[in-house]
Amino acid sequence: MATSLRQTELQNPTSTSDSAIKLNNISHRYGDRLALDGVSFDVRPAEIFGLLGPNGSGKTSMFRILSTLMLPSGGSANIMGADVATAPNVVRRNIGVVFQAQSVDVKLSAAENLRHQGHLYGLSGRTLTGRVTEMLSRVGLADRANERVETFSGGMQRRVELAKGLLHRPSVLLLDEPTTGLDPGARRDLWKYLAQLRDSEGVTVLVTTHLMEEAERCDRLAILNEGHLVGLGTPGELKSGIGGDVVTLEAADPSNATALA
Repeated sequence: MATSLRQTELQNPTSTSDSAIKLNNISHRYGDRLALDGVSFDVRPAEIFGLLGPNGSGKTSMFRILSTLMLPSGGSANIMGADVATAPNVVRRNIGVVFQAQSVDVKLSAAENLRHQGHLYGLSGRTLTGRVTEMLSRVGLADRANERVETFSGGMQRRVELAKGLLHRPSVLLLDEPTTGLDPGARRDLWKYLAQLRDSEGVTVLVTTHLMEEAERCDRLAILNEGHLVGLGTPGELKSGIGGDVVTLEAADPSNATALA
């Protein structure tokens, strides 16, 4: 992400009642380094929202705060009305999380991976069995339920990750660079499924990415750069707010350079 990106006019956050996720002046420091500097935005219910930015922009820090893995140094973050700092257990019941690093056990079957996940949320018996069957069917893996995950392609393993994150029927799904390592076909399938979750299930999806082609698939985007929020809006709004490039040339003989223009 070029630092010359023109900062767009940031929209005013909506009220908490209209927000699945609401950030208010979030800041975070690692020692003397400021990773996030007063970031505020909201994510609406049943919206695919993208966090876009280069490495070091603050995306990972923001994701870790939202997934309750660390506390912000300042400001507040709410998910479905619960504060991530003061009510993390409530937040965790409302979110599904798919990290960039693989979390499935490849020596277990797809169904076994989901059953272990269900136990963490207190599910058992027929309820758990029904959820496992339902989730594997929704991600197109019902016929591979009892096969070891190590026999799956990268895209299929990612679908197991999604099934795990959705097993307890969360209202909000957090995805950190979800298409890392996937081929183009698997990427298309993943984004198609995220759209289905939004449209059919009303799930709010927040996804971090540094890929412009993936940002285009989001309903709205927050663009981070060096810990600052530099853009917020739909992909179309953000593109229209970026002016043309300006190239400056210096020449020893400007008159000759003008003649060549």
